[in-house]
Amino acid sequence: MADVTGGCHCGEIRYEVTGEPVVHALCHCTDCRRHAGAPMVGWIMVAEDMVKVTKGQPRIYRSSEHGRRHFCANCGSGLFYTNGNMLPGFIDIQSGTYDDPDAVPATMHIQVAERLRWMEDAHELPTFDRFPPPE
Repeated sequence: MADVTGGCHCGEIRYEVTGEPVVHALCHCTDCRRHAGAPMVGWIMVAEDMVKVTKGQPRIYRSSEHGRRHFCANCGSGLFYTNGNMLPGFIDIQSGTYDDPDAVPATMHIQVAERLRWMEDAHELPTFDRFPPPE
């Protein structure tokens, strides 16, 4: 895989990733949902030494005893998650912050015990290229 780049919504923080990811998982846990304000969050796990912040400096807050969430203090975009107790030496990157989010396809759903019930059938909802037509 070639280098992958990404960053926050406002562009204040930029990063690059070199090497192969371990996994790209779609997480349904309550903590991820609340942090992102979304029904699930895509996370690409890589070794910590594969990620280099090239512009800016993420803020970090303690989201649980061992969990640390990294985000842009300017626009609020979530970027990274680390947990030295559960995943030493690894960092999760929010896949939606990649410049090309299609670069690494998701391979699994995790924490489905906490998944929102309506997400189980979300793939069956009507779809529109942009917005539904006016009625």
